Amino acid sequence: MLKVAFQGEKGAFGHAAVNAVFPNDEALPCVTFENTIAAVQNGDADYAMVPVENSLYGRITDIHHILPESGLKIIGEHYHRVNMCLLGIKGTALDEVEEVQSLSVALGQCRKFIRDHNLNAINAVDTAGSAREVAEHNDKRRAAIASKLAGEIYGLDLLAEDIEDEDHNTTRFLVMSREMADVEANTPDIKTTFVFRVRNVPAALYKAMGGFATNGVNMTKLESYMVDGNFTATQFYADIEGHPDDLSVRFAMEELEFFTDYINILGVYPSKKS
Repeated sequence: MLKVAFQGEKGAFGHAAVNAVFPNDEALPCVTFENTIAAVQNGDADYAMVPVENSLYGRITDIHHILPESGLKIIGEHYHRVNMCLLGIKGTALDEVEEVQSLSVALGQCRKFIRDHNLNAINAVDTAGSAREVAEHNDKRRAAIASKLAGEIYGLDLLAEDIEDEDHNTTRFLVMSREMADVEANTPDIKTTFVFRVRNVPAALYKAMGGFATNGVNMTKLESYMVDGNFTATQFYADIEGHPDDLSVRFAMEELEFFTDYINILGVYPSKKS
């Protein structure tokens, strides 16, 4: 049985994502993203499953800084639909609930439901932890917004489900390993993720990107972020379609090298549909 690390308590949406991809393996909860990565680095876990972006809130900033320095490689991705549930102690009716607690982001995603049911919102550290605390508090007047999995783990009743305001709330997770995935060139539906820094010369980024256009390589993501608080040391995170050994990708990457002083391929892996 494999061990797959995730950030959060048991019942977190990261835990649900692990169960979706590794249904027969053990999910290992970790307090922080750093702990999650470290679990794989030191051999306590075989893989880590980390969120990189959400359809409502954009990129998960911490991960973009952690991954390039982690030494781990991306071997897969998973798009996890986030369904918010209202959870209460056993025997609770919805009209008995007066207050609801959860992570501030989760509360923000359920504003309409909270307003329509005249509930007092309480900010908490996370979703799964809120479910655990509601179970411990054992008061029908208080409920939690969390995953259905959290309700099952902590013995709570499902009072309402799919209560989020938007029906496209999806988080993209990456599966991280100590070793690069064994993927052959010219395999269909392959994605390559890498980070790079352009040299500090005029039009360097424009010229660096030109190789992908002229070689017909589709770049599906390009994001920038600062390195060590230095305004002149911007690092870019990119996803492209194709394998580094595909002829078109190889030519594009060779052109990229002319205008960069750092390139780090984080992973080559099968692409999934969102």
